[in-house]
Amino acid sequence: MAERVMTGGGLGQWWRGGLYLLIFALGAWAWGSGLLPVLLDNWDDIAYLGQQHIELVAISAGMAILLGVPLGVALTRPPFRRYGDAAVQFLNIGATVPTLAVLALSMSLLGIGNTPAIFALFIASLLPIVSNTMAGIRAVPQYLLESARGMGLSAGQIFWQVELPNALFVIYAGIRTALAINVGTAPLAFLIGGGGLGELIFSGIALNEFGMMLSGAIPTALLALAVDFLVIQLQRWTIAPGVNPLR
Repeated sequence: MAERVMTGGGLGQWWRGGLYLLIFALGAWAWGSGLLPVLLDNWDDIAYLGQQHIELVAISAGMAILLGVPLGVALTRPPFRRYGDAAVQFLNIGATVPTLAVLALSMSLLGIGNTPAIFALFIASLLPIVSNTMAGIRAVPQYLLESARGMGLSAGQIFWQVELPNALFVIYAGIRTALAINVGTAPLAFLIGGGGLGELIFSGIALNEFGMMLSGAIPTALLALAVDFLVIQLQRWTIAPGVNPLR
């Protein structure tokens, strides 16, 4: 046992050393290629537009979660269960229509600025949340539900104590997918006056400025990774160990 612990610790040290070496190599390459100085020169724009980007994602994704999870739950309840598949097909229209078309429709209805951008991102984020919420609750084993009924639990108690804890991992997976779509789509908000890091990306493309384009693309990618990491940690620590594959 002691040998295994020492071996694991040694591997951990090698892994951390390799990671530090990779970070140093990437930093050296970024500086030598002139990318890092460009990023530093554009830092004020990155910080300002990055804040706008985060606000777009937070508002639109927050609205999608607040509506999508309760809607998915409602469509699994007996009075509305028969409408579940039809509702998913309807929401699938928002995912099927190209994002630029959704942005154009939003702009024609709501004008130019943050509002149409938030609405378009909200529509793009809604489907995975609703569909995964429904799928997670539907996948709860019947024997658990029958056992809960046999113990005399009410419908509300069964939902909070049996259905939701067992479905939470799948629900989180839908939220992860929605956030990934949202963060990656948010740069397009610049095209309708919504701001965000897309301003650097599209301005760099238009001006043929590779550094400016990467000043928007790299923070967008890092933001997507950070959001995904945050949701994974929520999955790890808010789901009961017995039904959590991450623990």
